[in-house]
Amino acid sequence: MNLLWIVGVPLLTGLAIVLAPARHARMIALGGAILQMALVIGLYFSFTHEREVGNVFPLLFEKQYQWFPSLGFSLHIGVDGISVAMMMLTAFVVVAGVLVSWKMEHMKKEFFFFLTLLAFGAYGFFMSMDLMVLFFFLEVAVIPKYLFISIWGSGNKTYSANKLALMLMGGSALILVGILGLYFSLPPESRTFDMVKLAETGIGFEIQRWVFPLVFVGFGVFTALFPFHTWVPDGHSSAPTAGSMFLAGISMKLGGYGCLRAATYLMPEGAHEYANIIIVLASIAIIYGAFATMMQKDLKYINAYSSISHCGFVLLGIGMLTKTAITGAVFQMVSHGLMTALFFAIIGMVYERTHTRLVAQMGGLLKVMPFIISAMFIAGFCSLGLPGLSGFVAEMTVFVGSWETKDVFHRTATVIGAMSIVVTAVYILRAVGQVAMGPLVASGEGVDDARWYERWSVIILIAGILVMGLAPFWLYELVSPGVEIIVNQFAGK
Repeated sequence: MNLLWIVGVPLLTGLAIVLAPARHARMIALGGAILQMALVIGLYFSFTHEREVGNVFPLLFEKQYQWFPSLGFSLHIGVDGISVAMMMLTAFVVVAGVLVSWKMEHMKKEFFFFLTLLAFGAYGFFMSMDLMVLFFFLEVAVIPKYLFISIWGSGNKTYSANKLALMLMGGSALILVGILGLYFSLPPESRTFDMVKLAETGIGFEIQRWVFPLVFVGFGVFTALFPFHTWVPDGHSSAPTAGSMFLAGISMKLGGYGCLRAATYLMPEGAHEYANIIIVLASIAIIYGAFATMMQKDLKYINAYSSISHCGFVLLGIGMLTKTAITGAVFQMVSHGLMTALFFAIIGMVYERTHTRLVAQMGGLLKVMPFIISAMFIAGFCSLGLPGLSGFVAEMTVFVGSWETKDVFHRTATVIGAMSIVVTAVYILRAVGQVAMGPLVASGEGVDDARWYERWSVIILIAGILVMGLAPFWLYELVSPGVEIIVNQFAGK
């Protein structure tokens, strides 16, 4: 399969949106998103078929095109199971985001164009095997995020957009310094941005020692690494519904994937050197995010702060440096992407009908919005780790992998992470119960339930949550070989 089709379709979709009349923008965006999903699902089946017939190459469907050979980087693309999983997550969230935004009227042509541009950046990022190309696709996704909040956002949107842009650009600056530092620290004959070549030749420990924290922290800013998480609540709360879905569902996964692929995989000795610091910061994020969520009264802030806690599990799994824990980190990226996108979609639907996001001003909505509120229960139960849903599979895999290291430090971090589930159950059940149960409040009178496009956006995301939660082994078989290659780097194999 030619991977260029997957990044080409968003580009063609965006071009068609620009050239077509504004009234056709949503249909073109939806058609392009569905085609992207079909291509990514086809990629999954092609990938699994190649593995079944004995293709054991680390990367499949690999292509390399010269871009700037004099500067040492090229358009090198390829996928392993981890990449395919992230691209499937992107496809699901993009289709759901387009459907949720079906009634967008304000500058709708520009809105759907930038949504398509975000998809282009995400797909390109997950298949890039060259550090500079990876960085390019990461930056493609930053500008649309700023515009989503500053143009289509709500509340203190200017402050939120500026804060998000400054912090993410600060993270990007750290990544760029790390990448260039790595490149120029190598002997002239060995200089390359190609991740496959860098992994094969190896990077000296002294270089890893100072480059690893730059790259890891840079990507960590995108995935709410404590204490660089403060953009998350403001950015998510001010963004439009589709923007929040993309920010939490995909953008934060760019950071987690970068921490795993560009930092941990390429610099295993650096990962060992800083693993304990990563575990401490991840544990703080998990417990801090959970307790901070308990104090929130706005549904968007509840989901935003809970995202800090849930993304802490991603970093915790990476910091443990075991195969099971890193597999759990990948599971958590997929699960959280689906779950938080679903939650933000539902919050947007509720807000459109009640004109409030404050929990105290809602009640009894299950009576008038049974489909929407039932979906909210599913998202909430997934967040607190109910068996049968993706959240349980992901978090339990992280816990099991974290417990494998038999010392007080690692097991204490595991216990702290597990304790957060109790806090999560408290704030989820309290918030969802207040919104759904009790007498119908005045702001809920006369509202309608989900429309057809909203129902399909919810169904798509719930389907992903259930498939992962009820039958997780297909995902394990998909990502396990890629995780094993990363773990082998730690052992010098």
